[in-house]
Amino acid sequence: MTPHNASDDSCWSDLDRPPLNATALRRGLVREGSLYREVDLVQRTGSTNSDLVARAAAGTADEGTVLVAEEQTEGKGRLDRRWTAPPRSGLFFSVYLRPAEVPVARWGWLPLLTGVAVATGLSRAAGVDTALKWPNDLLVTVGGEERKAGGILAERAGADGVVIGVGINVTLRADELPVPQAGSLVLAGAVSTDRDPLLRAVLRSLEDWYGRWRSAGGDPGVSGLQEAYVAGCATLGRTVRAELPAERSIVGEAVAVDGDGRLVIATGAGVQEPVGAGDIVHLRPA
Repeated sequence: MTPHNASDDSCWSDLDRPPLNATALRRGLVREGSLYREVDLVQRTGSTNSDLVARAAAGTADEGTVLVAEEQTEGKGRLDRRWTAPPRSGLFFSVYLRPAEVPVARWGWLPLLTGVAVATGLSRAAGVDTALKWPNDLLVTVGGEERKAGGILAERAGADGVVIGVGINVTLRADELPVPQAGSLVLAGAVSTDRDPLLRAVLRSLEDWYGRWRSAGGDPGVSGLQEAYVAGCATLGRTVRAELPAERSIVGEAVAVDGDGRLVIATGAGVQEPVGAGDIVHLRPA
């Protein structure tokens, strides 16, 4: 953590972006019987995921530890991409999970589970309809166009843990967008951009879905996760291009998400091919 001192921008330098209230977050989330054991807030760090993975490796993080940053300078996306945004313009956090009751083969559902949880929480607290692009993007509608407003990254943490990282653009203005395809909750017409209740809503939704999934031994059908993901997935029913390792690609219709969380693509050759990892490009609207 880099200290935030008087020579830096004041915490209130942008009155539209007040700081998060760590005390209120802990009071609302850390309670008897809760998943959450610790909620730490830092002003600035490179990556909350990297920090929490390191803490897990050092044995200084329990399951349910949440690390939140007001600003990430080296936020990570998939395929070593970087995620950057102005201070206090979004929600940037990671959660350490240890799903001991769930076979490791089913841990691939955790990013999809997190997507469902985030979409559910934002719908309730921000009044924004958030769609899911397989496997890990959060989409909102801005001016009739689909825009990416967030992303999810899961990283293994030791032999028995996973760190889930989430980044959500909340108050990012049009002139601050890193790319034209990006969006934010405020640009999507959110009824609230108060980050404290938004973060609490998302984390409570994550706790709920994680509890259901874990109680079902990670079974996506029994827990209702597969059905919920399919219902919120904007990728299904569209023509897509899957960009795969070794410079291979597949074009076809995304027809299903299977029991392993893979996207099933029906190609023009009549083959249904499951994709477990890769970049997905939406080629036409659903």
